[in-house]
Amino acid sequence: MSQPVSTASTSIRLSVMMFLQFFVWGAWFVTIGVFLRQGMNFPEGIGTAYSVGPLAAIFAPLILSMFADRLFPTQVVLGALHLIGGVLLFLVPWAVQQDVGSDTNWFFWVLLAYMLCYMPTLGLSNSLAMSNIANTEKQFPIIRVFGTIGWIAAGFLVGTLLQADATALPLQVAGGASLALGVYSFFLPHTPPPAKGQPMSVVKALGLESLSMLRSLPFAVFAIASLLICIPLQAYYAYAATFVTDAGFTSAAGAMIWGQISEIAFMLVIPVVFVRLGVKWMLAIGMACWVLRYALFAVGAPDGVFWMLMLGILLHGICYDFFFVTGQIYTDKKAPPAMRAQAQGFLVVLTQGIGMYVGAKVNAGVFAAKVDASGAEALSQWPSFWWFPAIFAGVILILFLVLFHDRVKTGVDEVVDTVGDTPETIQ
Repeated sequence: MSQPVSTASTSIRLSVMMFLQFFVWGAWFVTIGVFLRQGMNFPEGIGTAYSVGPLAAIFAPLILSMFADRLFPTQVVLGALHLIGGVLLFLVPWAVQQDVGSDTNWFFWVLLAYMLCYMPTLGLSNSLAMSNIANTEKQFPIIRVFGTIGWIAAGFLVGTLLQADATALPLQVAGGASLALGVYSFFLPHTPPPAKGQPMSVVKALGLESLSMLRSLPFAVFAIASLLICIPLQAYYAYAATFVTDAGFTSAAGAMIWGQISEIAFMLVIPVVFVRLGVKWMLAIGMACWVLRYALFAVGAPDGVFWMLMLGILLHGICYDFFFVTGQIYTDKKAPPAMRAQAQGFLVVLTQGIGMYVGAKVNAGVFAAKVDASGAEALSQWPSFWWFPAIFAGVILILFLVLFHDRVKTGVDEVVDTVGDTPETIQ
């Protein structure tokens, strides 16, 4: 099979695709908790909002395997999913209105339907980009960084310019961007289904063949720790925006984008730091920074100490890059060549699927039990909430340090290449 011949025009088109891909997600994902709690007086919906994504992440590989890999060109599936998703995003505020003060579950079903459309597009956009560039290792990271820029731009628009955190406007902005990306997708490079004519395998799609890798004790410890750490991790994604709003920040979305800005910076240093520290300490530092972040939130909450809360947000770059990206690199190195894609899919199901789903449910229960006020009145209640994920993550960190022992061959060129090959799944 010949290698694709990429041009500057193709790279620009793919970069625009990646920008819009994450602009859609970033426009609504950070602020929906604020909208539900302050705009709609529906705080119980926050747990729902952040549990449907993990559910969709579990089933996304099946959708990819069924449609994009075997039946239709990648750009067609990408476009269709974003068009359907755009319509569903416009329906979300209506669904919330139906559920407030009633026993209906429209919000859950509409948002779940949307996430079932959106989650597969994360893999589709990566696959489409990698299939149409000549040098994945050098070109893909540059294209992918436009996704992070898109997320930042969305937060700046809805948070700083529009100041619409507590309104339905972020969902409407995201819906419009999704429709635009849906149309734009049909004009992206033609990318035929790579597995056309081959039988579908649920086991392969979910990466379950990689269960055999659990026979390696170090990988088993890593896999279990990755799943468990996502339970306290979900507290940040679901409740940090609500928390900083109570602390008096003008815009949660405007503040949270600094986490993505730091992510870009730390992504650039991963290859060098990886070689010096190795897998174990990279993962441990990532976990430790989650503990530190939650401790800063807990200590700074009562008085709304600005520098503590901002430092907690800025730690996102280390938290995400050192843990998730390093984990993807480690998985790639441990998996046999023929099983690497399945192993990455298995890691996504464990972390973004099962771990985040359990985390959404657990943290929703803790939030309901610990925080029953809003605004400045809630600040004295937030520490008891944030100490829960801090202690949870701390226990997992200690167990990981004690139980994980593995030596992985590293080299600067090898690590750089692996980072380029690593698929990204949530911000």
